[in-house]
Order: sequence, then C-alpha cells, then structure tokens
Amino acid sequence: MSSSPPPADVSAALSVEERREAIVNLVRQHGFVGVEMLAGRFNVTVQTIRRDLNDLSDEGRLARYRGGGGLPSSVANIDYSARQIMNQAEKEQIAKLVARHVPDHVSIFMNIGTTTEAVAAALIHHQDLRVITNNLNVATILSRHTDFEITITGGSVRNRDGGVLGPACVDMISQFRVDIGIIGISGIDTDGTLLDFDYDEIRAAQTILHNARKTYLVTDHTKFQRRPLLRMASITEVSAVFVDKAPPRALTELLATSGTELHIASA
Repeated sequence: MSSSPPPADVSAALSVEERREAIVNLVRQHGFVGVEMLAGRFNVTVQTIRRDLNDLSDEGRLARYRGGGGLPSSVANIDYSARQIMNQAEKEQIAKLVARHVPDHVSIFMNIGTTTEAVAAALIHHQDLRVITNNLNVATILSRHTDFEITITGGSVRNRDGGVLGPACVDMISQFRVDIGIIGISGIDTDGTLLDFDYDEIRAAQTILHNARKTYLVTDHTKFQRRPLLRMASITEVSAVFVDKAPPRALTELLATSGTELHIASA
C-alpha cells in the first residue's frame, strides 16, 4: 500500500466533514495514508487528524492503523464493544421505524447484530410475539421486558457477541416458517450484494431469508462503505430495507426496479 499521495492542492479551508470526506477519498486511492502527511496536506494539527481518523474508523468509513488510516478490513469485523456504541442514535431511529412495520401477534426471526438488538428493544411494547433468535442479547432484552414466547436456537455460543452459530443453529431455524425475518449485515457492495465476515453467520442468515414470509434488512449507512469477504445474498432478495440515510443512487434504483421497499428513518 502506498503512503505518498500527490502534493496538497487545498486552496481554501475545508469544513470538518469536507476534510474527512477528502481523507476517505485518499484512502480509497492509495490504500493507506499517514497522519503527518494528512496534517501537512490539510494544514491542521496531528491531533486533529488523529481525531478525524478515530471518528472515521468509528463510522466504519476507514480502518485505523498505527500511524495513519487505511482501507477497512475485508476479513475481520470491528469489535463488538465498539459496534455497540457506533451510530447508536441512528440504530435507534431505524429500530423505531422497523417496530412500526411489525404488527402484534406475529412470529419473527432475529439474527446477530447490534442493529437487530436495537430493534428488539423497540419491540418491547408489542403484544404476543413469537421470536426465534440466534442472538443471546436479543433473547435477554426481550425476556427481561416482555412475556413473548422466545426460542433460542441450538449451536455454539460466540463469546465475543453472544451469537449462536453452527449446523445445529441452521437446522433449527429451518424447522420454522415465520412471518417476518429481521436481519442485519456487515457490508453492502455497490451491486447490492450483502456481505459478511463469518461463514456460519452467513448460513444462519441465509436460512432465515429462505424461511421467512418477508424479510426486513436493518442497516445503518456506514455498511454501504464496507466490503467484507463473504457473500450472503442480494439486497433484492429481501422484502424491505430499513436504513437511517438514503443509499447510493445505484442501489436506490436497484431496489426500485426489484420491488424491494426502502424505508429511510431520517425521512
């Protein structure tokens, strides 16, 4: 990866967001950019650039490395503890919107992810839901605050985030036919391919997709910047997409063509 972008050509002061967008563009062009180079290019302090890189990393727009920033990893997800606090307000907006599209007295699949956990918290005032999940955090949220019938799949518990995975998980999900599947994802490619990092997690999500009468994809806007390694499905295979900001135009047009509903929380 190169760390020597072309000389600065910044003729006027940029806003914080303009500078950060320029940093992201440099990372895309060169793979890696150094802190000191960026400070000189934008005529700001090293401390300012470090804040920029930390915030951009929190948003999933680049990966923070020692001495600079680079392309987000395609092989390793951001730590669960960091994902819990990333874009928390946006995830809550999405969750409230999803909850308005879930009626009482229905059955639901919910998979692994911090956005699906936000949806679980938004569903606690519903009535008579049957929830099947491979996410221990979803089960805990709902069991503490509701009298829903909650089923946890079999399988191996992933300690870092409470996900339940493996052949037993997939087999158990396939025994159900539910009204709504609510799934999160780690990344979305420009052609609408849904991407994730873990093969077992993908198999569970695919099984949910195939065994729900309708499927809601819940994702914040930073997932449109991420390119994990493994393919789960196409965004056109879900019934509806719930997001906090409008997707890139090409994806919006793809959803319209395929008949997949698009719900934007900020709208």
